[in-house]
Amino acid sequence: MRVYLGSDHAGFELKVHLANHLAKQGYDVVDVGPHSYDPDDDYPAFCLHTGDRVVADGAGLGVVIGGSGNGEQIAANKVAGVRAALAWSVETAQLARQHNDANVVAVGARQHTLDEATGIVEAFLNTPFSGNDRHARRITQVAEYERTRQLPDLP
Repeated sequence: MRVYLGSDHAGFELKVHLANHLAKQGYDVVDVGPHSYDPDDDYPAFCLHTGDRVVADGAGLGVVIGGSGNGEQIAANKVAGVRAALAWSVETAQLARQHNDANVVAVGARQHTLDEATGIVEAFLNTPFSGNDRHARRITQVAEYERTRQLPDLP
């Protein structure tokens, strides 16, 4: 599986660690950047490009990393077709895949040890979408809004 990684300065160390770790696990890792540490860089470009590559790939998954993961998730979700979820535990990473078919996970590097963050990312990458009808229905509703920008009727 191809995995796209993007971060900012706060997530740079974790991104480098994950790139090496995931490659050793057999993943096809694409480092979207940054490729060197810059304490003044901004996350949006890296997260937008990561999301864009995930959507264009169609089968790969993405990981965006910052200090908290919040801004990175928000930026990635601006790309049509991205379903980015902020994960702060193995369970939230698994649920993002099982229930939301998330294709990008956001992780806060300042919130976890390297081992904790690695476990969260591995859980995300190793968990399939459940395929449950109610979850698929909800994903379709969000995708339809994304496509048309028409709000659904309230029940």
